[in-house]
Amino acid sequence: MRTGFIGKLIILRDLFWTFFKIGPSTFGGGYAMISTIEHEVVEKRQWLDEREISDIFSIAGSAPGGVGVNSSAFIGYRLGKIPGAVAAVLGITLPTFLILIGLSAGYALLQNEPKMIAAFKGINGAVIGLIAVAAYRMGKTSLFDLSTKLVTIASLLLLLFTGLNPIFLILIGLAAGNVIMGVKKALGLPLHTEKESRAAGSGTEFIEYYI
Repeated sequence: MRTGFIGKLIILRDLFWTFFKIGPSTFGGGYAMISTIEHEVVEKRQWLDEREISDIFSIAGSAPGGVGVNSSAFIGYRLGKIPGAVAAVLGITLPTFLILIGLSAGYALLQNEPKMIAAFKGINGAVIGLIAVAAYRMGKTSLFDLSTKLVTIASLLLLLFTGLNPIFLILIGLAAGNVIMGVKKALGLPLHTEKESRAAGSGTEFIEYYI
């Protein structure tokens, strides 16, 4: 029992430290954090696979709040239940909170300095790159057939040209997904919810940590 308790403490420590490093090292927050979180959780720590992390990012992006904090909560809960979620959220928010206090004081004094202005413009460009990489990696696992690609294109066009509230867009996406699956089932077409290469052996998995 003691060994199990120590193991849980180690997981909490690792969760806190992993997200503690991610928070202050990722400028732009939110979607700019996705590629870094994926690298740490999937490639380095191997806590989750690409399909699981893609599902988490999708749920985190559609839930209220910042996608980075939401993702840390989902991942923390997946690995350590409620204590794990608390450790991960504290890890990702605490250093950023402390840094922002210092930056706020410094920015008030140096906001008109040319070097400060140039630095922030450079950061803006880097953030765009981070978001683009995150979108590409999510697309690799999320866009697996014609219907998912068409829904993505339609969503992008609606956002660009109608100014539709993202909440309504998410609801439309949910409805569209159900309609597409219903039509495929009625026509006797194969039903897939993920890429073929990742579908095998996943029939018994339950994403209970989303609830």
